[in-house]
Amino acid sequence: MSVLALYRRSLGNFRDTMTIVKRRFAARPARYPRILWSVWLLAWVLLTVAIFLRLDAGAGEMRGEWSPGFVRFTDFFTQFGLGGWYLIPAALCLVAANLTDWRGLSRQARMLVYNWTCLAFLVLCAVGLSGLAVNLLKYGIGRARPLYFDSFGVLSLHPFAMDARFAGFPSGHATTMGAVFGILLLLFPRRWYVALAVTACIASTRVFVGAHYPSDTVAGFGLGLAVAVISGLVFARLGFIFGQTGAKLPVRKRTFRLRPFRAPRSGISTAGPVEAGEIGADRTQTH
Repeated sequence: MSVLALYRRSLGNFRDTMTIVKRRFAARPARYPRILWSVWLLAWVLLTVAIFLRLDAGAGEMRGEWSPGFVRFTDFFTQFGLGGWYLIPAALCLVAANLTDWRGLSRQARMLVYNWTCLAFLVLCAVGLSGLAVNLLKYGIGRARPLYFDSFGVLSLHPFAMDARFAGFPSGHATTMGAVFGILLLLFPRRWYVALAVTACIASTRVFVGAHYPSDTVAGFGLGLAVAVISGLVFARLGFIFGQTGAKLPVRKRTFRLRPFRAPRSGISTAGPVEAGEIGADRTQTH
């Protein structure tokens, strides 16, 4: 296939997707569950302040006193807090989906590609938007990192200094982990404690490598979690991955699977007539 043909397919798929999103926004009312955001925000702020008062000064004084082996251990795991681990695969998945000939796929294959595309878009929204927000905040606030505790103390603010030394609050790595936890919480609510333990441990490594104070990580984790939940609510309204229910959090659809669908002996597609038909109808109506 020529480059021009690929370009036309890509452009056509992109236009189809935008048309589908606009149509669903217009057709589906904005019925979001009543989450007490003000209460959660207050709890998040109070927890951050409490951590600041109780732990930040001690963390600043202890920087450099951890054993070299422990620091190397935490430095390895802290790399998993980089947004690139999640944004790059998600972006590549979206590029591949955008170059795919959807109309040439079988019903089950189309459903599988659709689910992977939705997941990639959710990751891009949750991790990408929270990453953008945290960078605006951290450079706007300009808190000095614990590496410079002796020079600047525990609370030294240099707003818009645009210097990495003064980009401590909130933690970007912890924000990414908060977003990842939010995605896992929405997709696998029964295993939330496992996801929280893993992501919180990775977020906490920022303290041991001397890059952030404990309050930086708590603030960043909460920010990432909030953006992920909001992204999930919007996806539920659009019917992507989640369905709209009266529950506090979006509920994953039974048709959302990331493995090939196995058709039952009766020959009826396990993708579901509503969901699979909705995809085909959406893309057909755009032409």
